[in-house]
Amino acid sequence: MRPYPERWVLALVFVNLALQLFDGCATYVGLNAGFCEGNPLLRWALERVGPASALFLFKLEACACVWLLWRLRPHRLVAPALALSAAAYVMWSLAPWTLVLAGLHLDWYIAL
Repeated sequence: MRPYPERWVLALVFVNLALQLFDGCATYVGLNAGFCEGNPLLRWALERVGPASALFLFKLEACACVWLLWRLRPHRLVAPALALSAAAYVMWSLAPWTLVLAGLHLDWYIAL
């Protein structure tokens, strides 16, 4: 099996980094709007160090993992791992937070 083209892997890296940024920002906004975090480990960290610090540390760790995968890019499983990670973040972060925050903004708009 031939390795994936480097530009595809680079595109997946940028998609994953963008999803990490979205997830961190959306989680922060959602927490400030009164929603709770679904990840029990992150919820534990939020209680111990506060939302900004916990989210920063968790997103820093996730970005470090993406960077590690970039460094391992010649391996044939890197591109599928990045694609799977992006799909998971779309399904369990982007879609739910988009719906929740859009509904929140719609409620604010209707209240005006």
